[in-house]
Amino acid sequence: MTRQVSNGKCSFCNATFSKAVMTKHLKSCKQRKAISETSSAKRELQKTKSFHLVVEGRGLPEYWMHLSVPANTRLETLDGFLRDIWLECCGHLSAFAIGGTRYSISPMREYNERGMKIALGNVLAPGIKFYHEYDFGTTTELTLRVVSELEGEAKSKSIQLLARNDPPLIACGSCGKIATQVCAQCIYEGKGWLCDECAWEHECGEEMLLPVVNSPRVGMCGYTG
Repeated sequence: MTRQVSNGKCSFCNATFSKAVMTKHLKSCKQRKAISETSSAKRELQKTKSFHLVVEGRGLPEYWMHLSVPANTRLETLDGFLRDIWLECCGHLSAFAIGGTRYSISPMREYNERGMKIALGNVLAPGIKFYHEYDFGTTTELTLRVVSELEGEAKSKSIQLLARNDPPLIACGSCGKIATQVCAQCIYEGKGWLCDECAWEHECGEEMLLPVVNSPRVGMCGYTG
């Protein structure tokens, strides 16, 4: 798949920026500030710390998200969010790797793994880069980075999606049109991207085809978005 400039939309103003510019934009977005100020004026809210995280596909940086996550959020909650928006297909196991420690959804003590019932504020700080794995057979790997820590208004206990990449436009390997399907076998050789017309003629058969979706798990296992 040919790499391209990865753009995405701000969830507050719907403006489009490249991944490199989005971090700077979110700090100054007028709509984001207005929402925060309006919420503060309507009710007295408890101050809380939150982390600004950038998440991207490890080896597939064209798939990315900016998140705001309360520091008291548990790793298991962040894991669930990543599964819901990008990863979940067959209930596979998952784990985070943070500073040499592995936090698993199903920890194995013999491998010194810890569980995910721990708050992000106890293991993260600005500048820390950490990793997530989903499915230890057909693995999807993510890289996460803490951009900053903010003392802000606790509008909710939920993880907030600040921005997300636009779906990459991937060309059909046969005719050059926009691909809508991908072969779950050929993708490991860097090919197998197909439009609807060419998919009918693909040699691996219809049962190997998966829809092209906006996720670093595209084309893997049984993932359909």
